[in-house]
Amino acid sequence: MAYRGVFPVVPTIFDERGALDLDGQKRALDFMIDAGSEGLCILANFSEQFALTDEERERVMQACLAHVAGRVPVIVTTTHYGTEACIARSRRAQEAGAAMVMVMPPYHGATIRVGEAGIREFFARLSGALDIPIMIQDAPVAGTPLPAALLAQIARESPRVRYFKLEMPQAAAKLRDLIALGGDAIEGPWDGEEAITLLADLEAGATGSMTGGGFPDGIRTITDAWFRGDRDGAYDAYATWLPLINHENRQCGLLAAKALMEAGGVIRCGAPRHPFPAMHPEARRQLLAIAKRLDAMVLRWAG
Repeated sequence: MAYRGVFPVVPTIFDERGALDLDGQKRALDFMIDAGSEGLCILANFSEQFALTDEERERVMQACLAHVAGRVPVIVTTTHYGTEACIARSRRAQEAGAAMVMVMPPYHGATIRVGEAGIREFFARLSGALDIPIMIQDAPVAGTPLPAALLAQIARESPRVRYFKLEMPQAAAKLRDLIALGGDAIEGPWDGEEAITLLADLEAGATGSMTGGGFPDGIRTITDAWFRGDRDGAYDAYATWLPLINHENRQCGLLAAKALMEAGGVIRCGAPRHPFPAMHPEARRQLLAIAKRLDAMVLRWAG
């Protein structure tokens, strides 16, 4: 069965000293499931994966998969420049119970990139090493051009590569191209970017959305209506939640989910790990004001 729907990114929870807060991590997972997440993604860029040690990544992965315990499918981000390192990470995720792995094309820093032939071989080797699906994350942070024709070719050559998260300007146009070029090999054309282009991407054929983790209850009102064929309801729901979606994407970024969870008592501390800058107080105030206006579950879940 294909995975579809709302699969938000789970933030990594730290305490005031910057140490992992695994109790808070588990509460974040419980809230996100209760709020309607149809699946979850851990250790993504929006999870501050770049601030974790390898040992911490392993601890977070094991704790999350054990705590979710199959309630919803969990995607584990296993991106690494090295092919064998990525394979090793991905196998550990598979063995721990991941439903899928999400991987960016191999890159390092601002200048080290791999050409198309190398990218194809990278994903072919990864595909051959796993028994679970692979999602390619196509995002500007990698600085690697991934034309729709290349993604479709990878899908045809690498049987495990079936899902694609596209998060760039004009993502809808690329989704259309990918679906047209890849046909049945494209099992999951998804969008990202905190759902700011969700409606256009659904119109283009997206079947899943990887959003921020603060209000899956709101995102579900859009996608549920869309998938049952109620386009007017989807448009109305999108118009209702767009102020919060927009504020998260344009003003708050990866700290939005933790700020909402902290304000609602889901977690004790919403701070990032140093040196990532804290959210501006005015951006936080506006975020909470919009969420309160919309009666977002995150602000009342903890009771």
